[in-house]
Order: sequence, then structure tokens, then C-alpha cells
Amino acid sequence: MDTKNDFSHLREQMVKTQLISRGIKDKKVLNAISKVPREKFVPPEKQSQAYYDMPLSIGSGQTISQPYIVAYMTELLELKGTGKVLEIGTGSCYQTAILAEIAKEVYSVEIIEKFYREAKKILRNYGNVHIANKNGYYGWKEHAPYERIIATAAPKTIPKPLIGQLSEGGIMVLPVGATGFSQTLYKVTKKNNKITKKAICGVAFVPLKKNI
Repeated sequence: MDTKNDFSHLREQMVKTQLISRGIKDKKVLNAISKVPREKFVPPEKQSQAYYDMPLSIGSGQTISQPYIVAYMTELLELKGTGKVLEIGTGSCYQTAILAEIAKEVYSVEIIEKFYREAKKILRNYGNVHIANKNGYYGWKEHAPYERIIATAAPKTIPKPLIGQLSEGGIMVLPVGATGFSQTLYKVTKKNNKITKKAICGVAFVPLKKNI
């Protein structure tokens, strides 16, 4: 079996049946997801499930998000290919790679040291990706402000440090809520130093903890 071509076919089908059919329209997002081999970002024993319409466990209580959620959250960012993006929760690195295909610079923080070390290896060919091993609740102040911020873990409330690191006219997309059964995905915008929150849909993410 030609595994490479088999995965390419599964990726093409996933884009058509899971993304385009559900309303994902941003060509930059669709092109990025069509290009990035999702099977490279999941544990070897789960590669056959890489293009399933579901999140997958990557160990340590963490997951790689459902393909549609990755696409939807990326589309909500309205990436223009310029400026800086801050990602909270590198995790599997899949969302990071999608961002890197579109954005000029991606700054990603990961609190779990094992994932941080693996991310440094997996993303080594992306010259526009910068990774830090730190608590994402507090962002990455040294490189702020960011035109876009995305979080792949859910705080109980929107962290003030992230609001402070979002640039004027910026967009932040993140889940908020105490548990996976009561989380809401928000699109947050900053204009004239005022924050506007728009509830998008219900979601289920691992928690983003303020203190570890």
C-alpha cells in the first residue's frame, strides 16, 4: 500500500466532507490544511485515525482537536499573512503548523515540557515558529503585542494578560468555561482599547490553568 498517497487521499476527502461541506470558506485555511500532513502530529498507533471527524488523545490528558474545530478557529482569526500570532497550548503542534502556513510569525507556548521538547523537533523546519515552555495563561509578554491570539485550552474567564497582549484592532479566539460541558468558544476583538466578546458555539477543551 502506498501510505503517503493513501493519507493524501484521506486528507483531500477530509477537507471536502468535514470542512467545505460545513461552511469553511477561507482559501488560506483550506490550503494550509490540505498541505499539512495531520498524520505526522498524532501518536504512531493512531495515524490511521488522523483524519477522523473527532479529537484524538496525544497523552498526558491532552488532545489534538477535531479537524473542523482547527479549521473553524483558524478561520475566525481572519489571518492576513502579516503580523504575529500568539498560540496558547502548542500540544500536538498541528494547529501551530496550520498557523505557520498562513501567518508571518507564530509564537506558541506550551506548559508541558514533554510536548515542548517534541514541538521543537517537529516544527524545526518552520523558521517562522517560536516556542516557549511556559504557562500560557500569562501569554508571552516579551514579544507582545500580537495581532492575533488563539488558545487551545479553556480558562474559566478570559485571562487579563492575554487581553493586555492583544494589539489594537486585534482578534482573539478561545474557549472559555470551567468544564467541557459548559465551555463556549468566543471571538474577542479590541477596538479603541475596548474589548468586545462574541459567543460562537459550545466546545470541549482541556482546561487552561492559571496556576500549576
